[in-house]
Amino acid sequence: MSEMMKEASAQGAQVKKKRPKAKSLEMIGEQTKALFDSAAAAKERGEMVGWSASIFPQEIAETLGLVVLYPENHAAGIAARHQADPFLQECEGALGYSNDLCAYAKVNLAYASVLAGESAVELPDGGKMVRPDFLLLTNNICNQLTKWYENLARQLSIPVFFIDTCYNPWDYVTETRVRYVRAQIDQLISDLCALTGKKWDEERFRKIMEISQRNSYLWERANNLMDHKPAPLSGFELFNYMSCMVCNRGKESTTAILTQLNSEIEKHIADGTSTYPVKEEFRVSWDGIACWPYLRHNLHTLKEYGINMVASSYGKAWAIEYEDLDGMARAYCFASTNGDNATTMISRRLEALKRMDCDGTIYHVNRSCKVMDCQMMEVQRQLSKLAGVPFTTFDGDQADYRNYSEAQFETRIQGLVEVMRKNKEAKRNG
Repeated sequence: MSEMMKEASAQGAQVKKKRPKAKSLEMIGEQTKALFDSAAAAKERGEMVGWSASIFPQEIAETLGLVVLYPENHAAGIAARHQADPFLQECEGALGYSNDLCAYAKVNLAYASVLAGESAVELPDGGKMVRPDFLLLTNNICNQLTKWYENLARQLSIPVFFIDTCYNPWDYVTETRVRYVRAQIDQLISDLCALTGKKWDEERFRKIMEISQRNSYLWERANNLMDHKPAPLSGFELFNYMSCMVCNRGKESTTAILTQLNSEIEKHIADGTSTYPVKEEFRVSWDGIACWPYLRHNLHTLKEYGINMVASSYGKAWAIEYEDLDGMARAYCFASTNGDNATTMISRRLEALKRMDCDGTIYHVNRSCKVMDCQMMEVQRQLSKLAGVPFTTFDGDQADYRNYSEAQFETRIQGLVEVMRKNKEAKRNG
């Protein structure tokens, strides 16, 4: 063998083999395809298809056998594939919407204008987000969703069903609020049956509820297993599984996926392995929605310093726990940031920081989520003091690539690493 061939062979041996795709991730792809296929098939049969806010009591639509798609999840996928620009330009241009709106809303409103025949923007997915016949809306995650869906309803001439969940000034949901939301749920069931011709089946609801609760347990368990050291997964990987809980929380296919995911995590723990590609030097929590257009850059920058994101307040918002319709009303009131006061937000995050033994926190100051991020300024100050860990922030957006600076992110992470490293040295030195 020539010297050149030997050198090439040696270099090839040093190249790290690409890790095979986990079975659970393959199952996610199959589930996502099945959801869009079922929506297209329902349309062909002449059945109604809905669009829904991400933390809506989807078990109701599941019980009625209605196919529902999720604009927020769909917009996140478009942004992650770097396909958002034509929609953002159309929304701020021809459609006349403000640049200050949520980027998910801008992507979806422009997408809907194509479905309505009012825009010529090319749909990168061929239109798999089929035109809806009704909308399902709550304000527990975001108030801007209310106006977004009202505009969709007007644009597409379809009804919108709205559940108002109220703000919680305490760290619990009062019984008067439970009754208020429960009455709206009862009305929703009646109205959806009247619109679609479906019939409510209490026995089927109990089954769907049990599936949903099992899935919430499995999702929370998978997140909590990140408390092992080193963490069994690269924390960003858990974002890949969020569609299970956002779009398919009441489905047995989600049970299969999350059971497989937990099994894969347990094997990593037993074998002492991890999907995190380098040595885990620091453990951090991530606060806020993922910066989908720059997820790869986020991960690569953190990897340079051995930083693994082991906790996220965002993903666990979909672990909805309840036992009946009253419990559903209470759970969906208390599921997300729009209904939580600062004390509740701090206590939840403090528990995660301690459980995961985090060395710091990274806050995504998301231009699309102004209300949540304004509150975060006070949350991060108090939380850093209570937990005794440093934090950093970076400017970004969940879907609008124009609101992010790679250089700023890198500089902020460098600063955080300096403080975390000094803290570790101080602990070692007593």
